[in-house]
Amino acid sequence: MMPTTTGSAATPSDNAPPLDAAQLAEAFALFNRASEELSTAYNALQGQVVQLTERLTVLMGALPAGVVVVNRAGEVVQVNRAAELQFGTDLAGKSWQSVAGALQATETPGELVIERPEGARRLAVSETALESGEERILLLHDVTETHRMRLAAERNERLAAMGEMVAGLAHQLRTPLAAALLYTGNLRQPELGPAERAKVAERAIERMRYLERLIRDMLLFARGDSLGRQDFGVCDLAAELAHTLEPLARARQIEFSSRCECGDLAVHGDRKALGGALTNLLENAIQATEPGGTVACEVVRGAGEQGEEVRFVVSDTGRGIAPELQSRLFDPFFTTRAEGTGLGLAIARGVARGHGGDIALTSTPGVGTTFTLTLPLGAGGGASVGGA
Repeated sequence: MMPTTTGSAATPSDNAPPLDAAQLAEAFALFNRASEELSTAYNALQGQVVQLTERLTVLMGALPAGVVVVNRAGEVVQVNRAAELQFGTDLAGKSWQSVAGALQATETPGELVIERPEGARRLAVSETALESGEERILLLHDVTETHRMRLAAERNERLAAMGEMVAGLAHQLRTPLAAALLYTGNLRQPELGPAERAKVAERAIERMRYLERLIRDMLLFARGDSLGRQDFGVCDLAAELAHTLEPLARARQIEFSSRCECGDLAVHGDRKALGGALTNLLENAIQATEPGGTVACEVVRGAGEQGEEVRFVVSDTGRGIAPELQSRLFDPFFTTRAEGTGLGLAIARGVARGHGGDIALTSTPGVGTTFTLTLPLGAGGGASVGGA
């Protein structure tokens, strides 16, 4: 029989030879080198942290915007000089909620006002939370001057709008005033008999009364009052336009004709505004036509894309409009005439669209131009003057 062994089996480590002194010295040297490298890397990192901290401190001090760092407990843990100047006090260690109590909301979201001895300052406040969630950074931009510039720009826009209105008013006044001047000029002709003189004087007075009404309505508009709308006969409006424009055309040796095929049809709208828009179209037609040419105003009723409509067609045999300019004619302040304001057609299109209609243009250079102002009649198809 084989002899029986007693005790546990031998392991490889039991058989490993012990480390000699040389190996221990080598291992210790490796450990020392690793420790030195770690110490060097740590010192380098500390130097970078110090450098970054210094840069961050300089940057925060140079920033024109206020920077406030708030911890999870709501306390201010860091703040730059710009923020201290904005609030006029040292914020570090204070509760941000108590500090923010000095800020008042404004009409602009994200903008707050703080009262200072030198005057109110407006701050735009934005907040960003750190990824750790332990702190949040508040940026406070002083937008006081920007706000003042914005208010000034808005004021300038309002002044510009008022300037456009004044220019539009001058454009509207010029034509009836010119007609009144022509009528009053005719009164000096000695060959006029009493009946003719009285008729010319009455026409001049009528044009002056029209000017008075127009100025009164424009003043009401400037105050924000509504001119209102009313039912008026389209043929009556066409006759009034012919009454105003015919003497101007005759003075330029231009044949003027007016025709209305709508009978007693009435539309609901702002008669003064529509009359002014059509006057602009007719005056432009007269200005664009050479002596011996013709200008016509025709009012017809027909079917359009949105149902029944009335069309005011103003055509001339003038010089026409180049194709590259036609798309810009309705732009405000664009004009092809040295004396033009560039507002007449823009105002006219605005009036037409305000009544649910529009203005279309067709023109051929050297042949003539046609403007068509359309007004929808609605489901009722218009009404008769006098309610018939």
